Amino acid sequence: MFPMVTGFMNYGQQTIRAARYIGQSFIITLSHTNRLPVTIQYPYEKSITSERFRGRIHFEFDKCIACEVCVRVCPIDLPVVDWRFERDIKKKQLLNYSIDFGVCIFCGNCVEYCPTNCLSMTEEYELSTYDRHELNYNQIALGRLPMSVIGDYTIQTVMNSTQIKIDKGKSLDSRTITNY
Repeated sequence: MFPMVTGFMNYGQQTIRAARYIGQSFIITLSHTNRLPVTIQYPYEKSITSERFRGRIHFEFDKCIACEVCVRVCPIDLPVVDWRFERDIKKKQLLNYSIDFGVCIFCGNCVEYCPTNCLSMTEEYELSTYDRHELNYNQIALGRLPMSVIGDYTIQTVMNSTQIKIDKGKSLDSRTITNY
């Protein structure tokens, strides 16, 4: 009879241990129910990028002095700088500047070492195309501001606000804003 009692005791201890493990797993599962989801539904929700995010490079043609520092510090010699020397003013004149984002590794060295700050990193990360040759941006495409700057949601919120309306009866010079 003694071995039967120890068998029941072992069975009872194993049952209690299994119930404890199941209870702990339920507690862990239920603790995750109040958390926000980690993933986002990408095309419909966009993640907020950090302040130092290294996205598409923005180029300001007027500031560039064609020094080619960006080409020298680039690990893959990527930026293509075409210039000619103007003898009458004794300066380089920039003709063309282009970057192929299909090859770029977005290290940010060109932005960091540019002496005139004509290059800057934007928060734009949607560079997908069906043809890789469309990723070769010239100075015109690099000079365009990203959509997050052009389509600023705060401007549209203020303009579409129902509490603040521009009085259309007044002339455009006065620009009186009234509350209704």
